[in-house]
Formats: sequence, C-alpha cells, structure tokens
Amino acid sequence: MISKLNKKIAFYIMNKKGFYTLEKFINKFSSNNIEYVVSSIDKDVKKDYFENIQQLCKKNKIKFFDKNDSFTKVEKKHIGYKFAIGWRWIIKNNSNLIVFHDSLLPKYRGFAPLVNSLVSNENSGGVTALFASSEYDKGDVVMQKSMKINYPIKINQAINQIKPLYYELVKDIYKLILNDNKIPRYKQNNNKAIYSIWLDEKDYFIDWQNWGAKKIKRFIDAVGYPYDNAKAYLDNKVIQFLDVEILDDVKIEDRKRHIGKVIFIKDGYPVVVCKKGLIGLLDIRDMDDRDLMINFRSRFE
Repeated sequence: MISKLNKKIAFYIMNKKGFYTLEKFINKFSSNNIEYVVSSIDKDVKKDYFENIQQLCKKNKIKFFDKNDSFTKVEKKHIGYKFAIGWRWIIKNNSNLIVFHDSLLPKYRGFAPLVNSLVSNENSGGVTALFASSEYDKGDVVMQKSMKINYPIKINQAINQIKPLYYELVKDIYKLILNDNKIPRYKQNNNKAIYSIWLDEKDYFIDWQNWGAKKIKRFIDAVGYPYDNAKAYLDNKVIQFLDVEILDDVKIEDRKRHIGKVIFIKDGYPVVVCKKGLIGLLDIRDMDDRDLMINFRSRFE
C-alpha cells in the first residue's frame, strides 16, 4: 500500500499524446498530484510538443526537466509510480514504472507500432499500459484500451483518435493508486508476439516493386505529418508524397517493366502504375516543400 506522500506521479512524456495526457491529468487531478515531468525534444517529428509540455509545467508550477538535465537526486527521492508515454530511453529505476505503448500487446512490440499497424492494414489498434521489464514491451500488462481503424486514415488523424485512450488508461490507473487498490497485472502470451522494427531514413521510401496501390496509399498516409513524409526518387532527386488517391486499374502489357511510370494525366494530376492498381498523385513536393509539376514521361523509383 502506498502512503499519501507517495501518490504523486512522475511523468516521462513526449509529443502530442504526452502533452494531451498531462494536460487532462492536471485538469482532473490537479498539478499537486505530480512529482515532476521529464521530456525531450524529438527531431524525428515536425511538431514535438516539447515547448508545450515545458510551458504547461511552468504555468502549473510543476518541476520540469529536459532529458539531458541532471535530476538524479529528484528521481531517486521519488518512490511512487512513474508513467512513461512516448518515451524511448531506459529509466534507470524501473520500480513502479508503468509504460504506455501504442498497440494492443503482444502485437507490435517495439518501435513505431501505430505507423506499422496502419501500413499493415490492421482493423483495430489501441494502447497498452504495462509494467516495465528488462526486455522492451514484454512486461506484465495492466490494462488495455482499443479502437477501430477505418481507412483511409492519415497518421495525424490516428494520433488524434488514439490519444484519448492514453488519458483514459492513466485516469483509471491513477484512481486505483489514489484508493490504495491493487494494480492488476497479467502475463503476455509470447507465442502471439509480433515485433515492430525501428524506422530510419531508408524506410520512408516507397517500395514500388513489391507494393500495390492500396499499400502505397496506406504507407503515404501513415508516415505523413507530423512525420517526414513518404519519398521516392525522380530523375535522381528525392520527392515527397503527401497525398494520393487509388484509381481504377487498367490492363497494362508487361506491367512489371512499367511499375513507377506515369501512365495518364488525370484532371491535372499524374497517375502512376503500381504492382497492382494505379495511384493519382494529388500532392507531391520537392525537398524544399515546393509543389511539383512533373512531365508525362516520368518514372518514380
């Protein structure tokens, strides 16, 4: 049983979901129930909410630390629960550490689970709260919240849809802590585990030879804002894909040789041959974010 002195939560949070959850927690339970907040700049997204989190803490007189600050003494002093949302680094003292993860574990353990689940055409997703363990995302599950996924859906829409689940889990777990109730935990079925691998710059490129139009559309939607956008090469230059549409297919002679080529210009938009199906390029840009008008005789690679 945790004493009243130790019912404050330490938050390790990043990005939109972390900011949303922290703000809702403050509104529901007040800043007095927060021991401290740690956050970090995220260079992998276009808006990382680091300053929003920092300003929210300042406004509510909450102790705030950048990940690179020295806060070991404060961390050691805290013997209550810690909540980690969007956190990518090891927290040395993982006792009473509950991690919130972007999937219904044991599916999509690891990195970028929401992105990878959208690319894979999953019809449901959700958030898992689990106790931290020595191996990532293998700890005992506390609770889960799920949602249906309807396509087409862009990643920012999916984030907006999933972020309330984070707060609902935090709220439900914190109520247990406040009432001195035991936090549930149950083992994961490791036989059903699927791992979601980290992404680097190369993973943002469209795989024209192996993906049909539907998967390319899902991929472009899944890695768009706030991420770095899907990409391909055109005349040895990198092109960004922000929005496409799936079009009715046509029969193409020796199709495999012509994947990635523009076949039509429809309503001013290029139409590209895929392994299966066609896509219309509604919004493509160069790396300086300028709109592109391309020639009919163009091939993406």
